[in-house]
This record gives sequence, C-alpha cells and structure tokens, in this order.
Amino acid sequence: MGALSNHAELTYRLRAAGCVFAEDEARLLLGAATDPADLERWVARRVGGEPLEQILGWAEFCGLRIAVEPGVFVPRRRTELLVDFAARSVAGLGRAPLVVDLCCGSGAIGAAIAARLGPIALCAADLDPAAVRCARRNLDGIGEVFEGDLYAALPESIRGRVDVLAANAPYVPTEVIPLMPPEARLYEPGLALDGGTDGLEVHRRVAGEANDWLAPGGTLLIEVGEDQLPAAVELLQASGLNTRVERSEELDATVVIGHRPAG
Repeated sequence: MGALSNHAELTYRLRAAGCVFAEDEARLLLGAATDPADLERWVARRVGGEPLEQILGWAEFCGLRIAVEPGVFVPRRRTELLVDFAARSVAGLGRAPLVVDLCCGSGAIGAAIAARLGPIALCAADLDPAAVRCARRNLDGIGEVFEGDLYAALPESIRGRVDVLAANAPYVPTEVIPLMPPEARLYEPGLALDGGTDGLEVHRRVAGEANDWLAPGGTLLIEVGEDQLPAAVELLQASGLNTRVERSEELDATVVIGHRPAG
C-alpha cells in the first residue's frame, strides 16, 4: 500500500489533521482497507473531517459494532450511561420489558439494551429516513423501527405499557451548533443535534407525553448537558415523574431519570 501502509506515517498525517486519537484511527483504517486506493480515499475523507465511524461503516458502542451510514448520527460513548440505567430499571422484572428507543438514530441504544437484557419487546422511532434505514439494519430480529415524529410514530397499542422510554433527543442549543467540531456539524444531521434555543425543546415534548406512554412504574431516561440539568429536572418533575440524576465523570455524561408512580 505504499507509504500509507506505514502505521507511523499514517498516524502523523491524521494527527496533523487534528485527529485526537490518530494512532488508534490509523490502526483501524489500516486493518479495514483492502487496497491502497481504498485507504487513500478513506484517509482523505477523515482528514477532511468526516467521522471515522461513517468511513468504517460501524461504531463501537457498549461492546457492540453498530452499523453507521454516512449522514447518520454516530452514537457517543457517553450514552452508555443511559443504557446502563435503562437496563437496571427493569432488572428483575420477571418478564420481557417493553422498551422504546425514541430519537433512535442508528438504533444503538435499543440494540445495547437488548444485548444487556436478552429478549425484549422493542420499538424504535426516528424522524430521519436515513436513520430509520440504519436502525432497521441494527435492530433486525430485535425490534421494530418506525419512521415519524416522536410518539406519533409509535403504535397506539403500546400506549400506557412502556417499561423503559429511552429518549436520546438532540440537546445542543441552536447557537452552539456552529461551534461544534466539523465532523458533527458537517456530517451529522441537524435533526440529531439541534435542541432549540436552550437545547431542551425536544425534551419538553418527550416529557409532556411520557405519562401517557409509560406503564405504572415505568422509566423515562434522557441525556443532557450538565449545565442544562436544573431545567431538565424541572421539566420531568412538572410532568409528574419522580426524578433523579445520574452522573459519570469518566464518561462526562449526565442522565436524568423519571419514574411514573406505580400507584
């Protein structure tokens, strides 16, 4: 493969382009490329700012390889905290839980919860047709994926029966979008990033109808920025949910968890 087959030189080229994990990325690209032309094209795409996961066609998430297509939101490692507490919320339920992965993107959350728990009844939904196509690949044989706007996409038959409602909705304030790294700003859909003026516009819609869809004792989990925490807690509480916060410094992740009272 010429000069680019040398890990050190490829690492140098990626590092010069601002890739923080250049050494790891070089190893992955070298391992996936089957000929010099492929490798050169992939390196050019990465140097141009395209996410590595979209180039490789997969992202690692909760120990799984999640298929990721160009133009689809790349699952973040921080969201593993949400998966962890989603799974914990139904541990010992005694039956297969009914799980909804709302704003599902690639379907990573639903796939990871299923991998953690075993058989589940899973419904996933997203407004973006590209994300829906990708999620159907990742959730084939695991659950159903619907295209549409939040709850409007879900089958009416599950209203009031959902045990876990995981909603990794967009939470970047609109004015911050231009400041994001180009790999997100230019290559991921705005629908998956832009949370409106304060970043919580979609969360308000999710929380506003959550009680209608959750089973008694069911759980809603949302991911937010640490600075959004007071407002996020308030909006879940205003929806009648018993609310708590989980934080991981290691993952730099904040999850707000709301429980519908069982009684």
